[in-house]
Amino acid sequence: MAGSSHGHTPAAWTGVIIAVIGFCVSGAFMVMASPLGFWAGLVIVALGGVVGMVMSAAGLGQAKRTNPAHQAASAES
Repeated sequence: MAGSSHGHTPAAWTGVIIAVIGFCVSGAFMVMASPLGFWAGLVIVALGGVVGMVMSAAGLGQAKRTNPAHQAASAES
């Protein structure tokens, strides 16, 4: 995976960091037996995914590369 630059973008790092914070919040409130805080932590986890996708759409993610096999298949059509 190291050669593919998988996840080495600001969008990926930001999304994962927000999600980890959400898991920590959710876990802490689960131990404290606070359902509202638990669900708030899960909302933060989902927010991490949304932020990562928005940042990727804004150009801060990894550029999509086309697969040569798909290009050859579309050229034959």
